[in-house]
Amino acid sequence: MNSSKQRRQIIFEAARLMYSRQETEYYRAKMKAARKVCQGWVKPADLPSNREIRDEIQRFACTFEGESRTENLLGMRLQALRFLRMFKPFHPKLIGSTLTGHIRQGSDIDIHVFSHSCEAITAQLDEEGISYRVEHKTVKKHGEERIFTHIHIQDEFPVELTLYPTERSSYGFKCSITGKRIERATLPEFEQLLEKEYPGIDLDQRLAEVEESIDRFQMYRLLLLPLAGVKQSKKYHPEGDALYHSLQVYDLACDELPYDEEFQLAALLHDVGKAIDPHDHVEAGLQALEGLITERTAWLIQHHMDAHAIRAGTLGARARRRLMANESYEDLLLLEECDHNGREPGVEVPDVEDALEAIQELSRLCG
Repeated sequence: MNSSKQRRQIIFEAARLMYSRQETEYYRAKMKAARKVCQGWVKPADLPSNREIRDEIQRFACTFEGESRTENLLGMRLQALRFLRMFKPFHPKLIGSTLTGHIRQGSDIDIHVFSHSCEAITAQLDEEGISYRVEHKTVKKHGEERIFTHIHIQDEFPVELTLYPTERSSYGFKCSITGKRIERATLPEFEQLLEKEYPGIDLDQRLAEVEESIDRFQMYRLLLLPLAGVKQSKKYHPEGDALYHSLQVYDLACDELPYDEEFQLAALLHDVGKAIDPHDHVEAGLQALEGLITERTAWLIQHHMDAHAIRAGTLGARARRRLMANESYEDLLLLEECDHNGREPGVEVPDVEDALEAIQELSRLCG
């Protein structure tokens, strides 16, 4: 195989690994691709550049995502604008694919903020009612350890804030792909970019529309968290509180139908009404979720107690025939099985944030 053809194959395979999220780092993706293509070890100097891999990833995105990629880019940029304005006192700078336009499925919004206090940043998020997760990552380079603080936000598109000391706001960070100074934009620079790339756009109006739209995942979170305080009958629920039970049921549902967002949401949210009205948790939950779930998810939640009655043999024949007429009847029985089995003490389950993040990612990938 000639070296040019071999290089193209390595580029393609490395891009495929990164586009499918099997690898997240360029070097690891290139080495893995090279070993596969060349059937052995390859000198790092013979590997393609990060820029070549990035360009190939963009070809993947254009091929597989089509018009939705253009729509997502505008949505991500409007959301980025919202956060740049929110953190204006902290000299925010947008970096990464949302700025350059090199987005793909699963891309997030990367923003640098500058402050000596992480609490000052999180207080702003608390005031806005935005959920977040703080991560402190230790990186060792040239024998020196440094701690980087990242704040992860799950919104319509995921946002990652990286915190730096105030005096580094004018520092020229280097890009891991090109080795050159990283592309970044201040709030005024980003507003100018948007007005140039989207002629005639009314940024204030579009941003108001974004802020007024309901983030369904934020609502799911608000409905789920109170379940941790809902204690249940030990006779029927020896596992503990209603949140722990719901997460067990969700985990089992993921194993059964790993690509079915509607089914997984029904499993996760089927008992949210217990924190609202324990005497009629099904109706209470459906009212709280109105407009936030699909008709199929609502039907599964509405009838999950009927499915328990089927197992117990107490549901009338006429009522059962009505359920059987629905195309999701078999899924209802599967949900009941997950609900029945999700009552084990001490079982390891994902937390609420991980569950919602997984469903959000599934929603982006599968539409």
